[in-house]
Amino acid sequence: MLFVRGQSSGINAEYGQALSAADRLGIQQDLFALAKAGYSSTASLLTMMGSYVNERNYVVLSNINSNLSTLGGLFNHLPCYDQFKAMRRKIFSKILEEVGWEKKESDGHTDALLRSMLIGTLGRSGDTQVIEQCMSLFKTHLEGGGQIGADIRGSVYATVRGNGGEKEYNELLKLFSETDLHEERDRIQRVIGCGPNSELRAQALDFALSDKVRSNDTPFVISGVAQAGWEARNETWAFVKNKYPVFLERYAGGFLFKRLVQTTCADFVDMEKYKDVEKFFSENKAPSAERAIKQSLENIKLRCSWLERDGESVAQWFKDHGF
Repeated sequence: MLFVRGQSSGINAEYGQALSAADRLGIQQDLFALAKAGYSSTASLLTMMGSYVNERNYVVLSNINSNLSTLGGLFNHLPCYDQFKAMRRKIFSKILEEVGWEKKESDGHTDALLRSMLIGTLGRSGDTQVIEQCMSLFKTHLEGGGQIGADIRGSVYATVRGNGGEKEYNELLKLFSETDLHEERDRIQRVIGCGPNSELRAQALDFALSDKVRSNDTPFVISGVAQAGWEARNETWAFVKNKYPVFLERYAGGFLFKRLVQTTCADFVDMEKYKDVEKFFSENKAPSAERAIKQSLENIKLRCSWLERDGESVAQWFKDHGF
């Protein structure tokens, strides 16, 4: 069924709301799995994803967004990454216009989730209107003119941090220090390291190990830095290696140590990094995380093969489609 659904060019061309949400989800997810495994081209996957501009089902859109994030991790060190972000804006910007920024009486639970997802995704994709609105909401929030709605606050913080500088970094830290609510602290600490400035990312990594952050929260702060792009991923891995005895003492044998390994290692797209990760853990044994290490190494290999196989055709696809 996966092969038939994923490879059906007729369905791809005629995609529409006549299909059930389950089928719309399944078609996209099947083709993603085929492209990842090398049985279909990533260019075909991008064509399919581009046809979802009229989608409004949260579950379907969330799955598309997740798969696009995976592709973004493959492309974010390539010249075509700006074109990739333009494609993501094209898919999601119209949907946010319809959903709006403010909660409505008619909203269901998934509407709030969709709104937050759209703001965060478009903020990461360089949507100037979304970035400006987030900056405006954040400024008003700081001045006491009106709090940002709890359902979108995390996405607004992430957009502000991801597109801001030292000023926004310090303002978020001030908010962090002034609240006793763990939910608010968690929103901030997860995004504090996601900005474009390497010096501020280094400060965020040090902040993660400070006494201001709960020990159980540290891996999630570090994960936020690692997800800021390929340079941030390299910086985070170097930090983890340097502080490895600290992490081993804190988390060895627990779930958080495995998570730390995966979030800092698994998303590399470079066989030199594969060798580095393999060598490091051969010299620094972590028995409780052996499976996580093995899975991370396998994922690096898979991602490298995927990019080598489809990198050129993807770059050409973006050119051919005017991005």
